[in-house]
Amino acid sequence: METPGGREMGMDGGRWRRRRSLMVLAVALGSLGPLLPLAEASNILVVPVDGSHWINMKVLMEALRARGHQLTVLRSSTSWYIKEKSDMYHSFTVHSDSKLGVMENHEVISRFVVRNLEIRKHGRTPLSFLRLTQAITDMVADTHSHVQAFISNIFEDLELLRRLEKAGFDLLLTDPLLPTGLMLAHRLKLPMVYNVRWFTVGDGHYFIAPSPISYVPLVSTSLTDRMSYRQRLRNAIQYFTGILLAQHMVHPSYDQLCHKYLGPGVDLTSLVHSADLWLMRVDFVFEFPRPSMPNMVYVGGFQCRPAKPLPRDLEDFVAGSGPHGVVFMSLGTLVTDLPEHLLLNIASAFARLPQRVVWRFPGQLPGEVGNNTLVTPWVPQNDLLGHPKTVAFVSHGGTNGLYEAIYHGVPVLGIPLIFDQFDNLVRLEARGAARVVDVTHLETPTFLEALSDVLQNSSYRENMRHLSELHRDQPETPLDRAMFWIEFVLRHKGAPHLRSASLDLPWAVYHSLDILATFFLTACLLLLLTALALRLLVRSCCRARKEKAE
Repeated sequence: METPGGREMGMDGGRWRRRRSLMVLAVALGSLGPLLPLAEASNILVVPVDGSHWINMKVLMEALRARGHQLTVLRSSTSWYIKEKSDMYHSFTVHSDSKLGVMENHEVISRFVVRNLEIRKHGRTPLSFLRLTQAITDMVADTHSHVQAFISNIFEDLELLRRLEKAGFDLLLTDPLLPTGLMLAHRLKLPMVYNVRWFTVGDGHYFIAPSPISYVPLVSTSLTDRMSYRQRLRNAIQYFTGILLAQHMVHPSYDQLCHKYLGPGVDLTSLVHSADLWLMRVDFVFEFPRPSMPNMVYVGGFQCRPAKPLPRDLEDFVAGSGPHGVVFMSLGTLVTDLPEHLLLNIASAFARLPQRVVWRFPGQLPGEVGNNTLVTPWVPQNDLLGHPKTVAFVSHGGTNGLYEAIYHGVPVLGIPLIFDQFDNLVRLEARGAARVVDVTHLETPTFLEALSDVLQNSSYRENMRHLSELHRDQPETPLDRAMFWIEFVLRHKGAPHLRSASLDLPWAVYHSLDILATFFLTACLLLLLTALALRLLVRSCCRARKEKAE
């Protein structure tokens, strides 16, 4: 028989158990907080760039999808990596009469690499510079002509535009290397976030942040932030040459498209500046320090993650390397061919190593490789770089691979081929974490000597491990930071309060040339008045002296 007190105790005990359950649930939900979406599920339109740029955009998309957001990708019918059907996103496929130049056509890039190497073999002569400039100009012009035709196909397709408008997107996420997404964001009146490092004509910083050319080296100069007078002069010449090329070769044709499809008063420069947020694929562990802006968020290395187990056959090969470990070589996603003699020299050097070698190469090698070398068209790069047996990374200098090498603390032997790869490797070399060789004069002995130096000189690994420690020592991961800021823009439907007024100023006003002109003219006027006063004083004195003499 229950007593009243016992019944009360039972009721209190039940309330306590329910309260305790709620407390446990609250703690559990609190611990899951970082994994739960921080904004309501939103509808995001993604306008990516193909090739290696798609690799890191896909990482952002996977994280957004895991947080409950709906994703739609706008792709071309000739896309290389971006598939039409995916469990992660819906897609709009736009017809393209041809591949979008260098970003979708690996044959174009392979031919350009071979031509580039042939020109550079003759050294840095004026003729070589002109030939190389012409080769780059031809390739860039060809790519932009295809991209402009693709953009025209989008804006001429009124049914596609109607479907895009009807879809009710909350945000546009794009890689601004090509301006397709910029024009669509303006047309659809959407907040816009960049996943950016490069624009067509240079580093993204130059379009928004102060970039003094006295210590900020330009792309393709292979300079550091410590420049001599001659290097600063070279940097300045490159800067003004780039401005002229952009204004006469790139901007005019896109400005015409903007005027045609978006109306008067809209041009490429104003579209570039219209983004709410710039997710910069930069970490100052890697990049040289430079000025920034409030709407620039640094997420360099966001694609890096702890290594997963390797596929069984690859794990067996790597594990069998014994105490010497494994050297990993990859030339990225774009290059599928190299001159035959270069491939043979590299293969010969690898065969002489005590280490095993995993060589990612999607093309066809011209000869046999050593018994210690595994050639494969694809490798889980991040996982192999994170394997404890990996002792060195032979790289062309692509940004994705170098950040993964930094993350996992693997020293680099660089063989830059084209574009920003030279500048990327200069940054690691300046920090003592890489050695760079000239691929145009690469012979078996020189390649073997350089690789042996990276393997045997402990300073490369120690410096790279230090960079890895600095890169990892952050309050949150770069990917979590990217997610927070994308959802910040979603929650507030933009971030105009972070946009600097400097973006709306004319060039002369931005640099205060009108103020300097005012000071100069005022100084000239004061000097003139002073000179006139002195002249009058001298005349007066001379007249007084003459009158006194008479």
